[in-house]
Amino acid sequence: MKKQFAVIGLGRFGGSICKELSRLGMEVMAIDHSPEKVDEFKDIVTHAVVANSTDEAALKNLGIRNFDHVIVAIGDDIQSSILTTLMLHELGVKHITVKAQNDYHEKVLEKIGAHEIVHPERDIGIRIAHHIVSKNVLDYLELSDEYSIVELIAGEKIHGKTLIDLDIRAKYGINIMAIKRKEEINVSPQAYEKICRGDILIVIGADRDIDRFEKQLLDEG
Repeated sequence: MKKQFAVIGLGRFGGSICKELSRLGMEVMAIDHSPEKVDEFKDIVTHAVVANSTDEAALKNLGIRNFDHVIVAIGDDIQSSILTTLMLHELGVKHITVKAQNDYHEKVLEKIGAHEIVHPERDIGIRIAHHIVSKNVLDYLELSDEYSIVELIAGEKIHGKTLIDLDIRAKYGINIMAIKRKEEINVSPQAYEKICRGDILIVIGADRDIDRFEKQLLDEG
């Protein structure tokens, strides 16, 4: 059976989630207090509904507790975000993901039952900053305060060398999960795999170890 999602708040963040979930073939209910925004999504999602998400009776009437996953994507109205999350938790929703505006908002959301909290603006900012600072970093995904997955461009220093030549795991404590070369992706590359200049290395590890690897092996000066 298809998973059922409800997205509350149809701004840029919530709207993009609705579109992508629908594209992936999921059943999606889009909810917003604005009739204009709801109208935008009526032909994109399974159901588009005008409702006040801080009204417990309205949420019950929508059968919100029957959804597999509810995403609270309310924009600048932190109070509405908190009240909505609290009601979803009290109604027994299985999985609640909430967009947080700041660290204080996140702390409150954690205490009132949010299962997952995202900071889209902060996370995008971090990724852009890493890309700007280093010409080797193509993309950056923060897993925790200390661990990340990073896409790095292989430079001249490691061109023609194999993974066993570089002994990356032993020397740097990181793992190369995959190597992208043009249109091909080699997942879990073997030790004898040669790296070519311009390859994209998908690396996972502690931030300090990834930084050390990048500076010593990838920097071209």
